[in-house]
Amino acid sequence: MAVQTAPIQTISMQVGYTRAKRVFDILFTLLLALPLLLVSAVIAVLIMLDSRGPILFRQKRVGLNGKEFEMLKFRSMYIHQDDSTHREAIKQYIYGEKLNNEGKTPYKITQDSRITRIGRFLRKSSLDEIPQFWNVLMGEMSLVGPRPPLPYEVELYNSYAIIRLCGKPGLTGPWQVHGRSCVTFDEMVEMDISYLQQQSFWADVRFICLTIPVMIVGRGGA
Repeated sequence: MAVQTAPIQTISMQVGYTRAKRVFDILFTLLLALPLLLVSAVIAVLIMLDSRGPILFRQKRVGLNGKEFEMLKFRSMYIHQDDSTHREAIKQYIYGEKLNNEGKTPYKITQDSRITRIGRFLRKSSLDEIPQFWNVLMGEMSLVGPRPPLPYEVELYNSYAIIRLCGKPGLTGPWQVHGRSCVTFDEMVEMDISYLQQQSFWADVRFICLTIPVMIVGRGGA
């Protein structure tokens, strides 16, 4: 089921760029397959030891042109948690309100009791997103692109923010590298639209390289 969207403006993606991007997504993911599987096995054991529940967390996200897909992550929360806190946080974020006034992540919920001990580490290091390489292989996501939003987040978008859905969502991208929880929603939208307008393969490679130090230091993570 696709989210009903009618953007006033759109960005036409170049065929040559999208094909090259897809080939790179597949080859890069397959190249990393073995180390990713080994790391995933260790993470799976830690999750099972830390709290009861499934290893993977499945969540509906909005992808290219408003089409919904099931995104995978390693579970970082205790099971049977209410999402009302996150829904309210998303609303505040889109409307430009800070979620906390302390530290370097004003647009991130802190002291969230729903998150497990291992979950905090996984989120800060972004290792909880490793299963999304499967979404990349399936063509639902790309290695680089806008962050995939939740359906109830898209419901709050204006006609300009909807433009960020013109591109396939990514594992990393301008928001993940330059902003994360340190920038406003409007700044994130501007970053994503600017990225989509470039349609540069080398910009994608650059974002992938910049993601590594961000993961190591956990900048802007939960």
